[in-house]
Amino acid sequence: MSHPTRTRIAGILLVVVLFALIVGVMGACSRRPPSAHRAPSAAVAATPRMAYDARMGQATYRHYCQTCHGETGAGDGFNAFNLDPHPRDLSDPAFQRAKKDADLADAVRRGGAGVGLSALMPPWGHTLSQRQIDDVVAYLRTLRR
Repeated sequence: MSHPTRTRIAGILLVVVLFALIVGVMGACSRRPPSAHRAPSAAVAATPRMAYDARMGQATYRHYCQTCHGETGAGDGFNAFNLDPHPRDLSDPAFQRAKKDADLADAVRRGGAGVGLSALMPPWGHTLSQRQIDDVVAYLRTLRR
């Protein structure tokens, strides 16, 4: 065998070995630790599971709403302190009781100015589908304190 052929074969073998190592490491990282196979703790087991639409709404909320309204909906997102007026506390029980799902969906769709509130909340009706808006409303209903 000539020297260039041996070099080519050695290079190919090196690539194959590196690939096998990377795949092995990734596989080991993706395996659950033994503790993950245990039964959930009482605190986790006592937490009610969210309905599918609320879980989908949570993902949309985190992407579009959390920066202002905060993780728990308390109006304390990291951008809230730059806004005047501050975003509404969506977890307030009185607010939750006073608003119908249609009111919340309308505010998401048309934005604050569209429903006579702060113009700082953008309208999401051209960005989100009706299904996404309904899912966000379902998630908002889980934010009650």
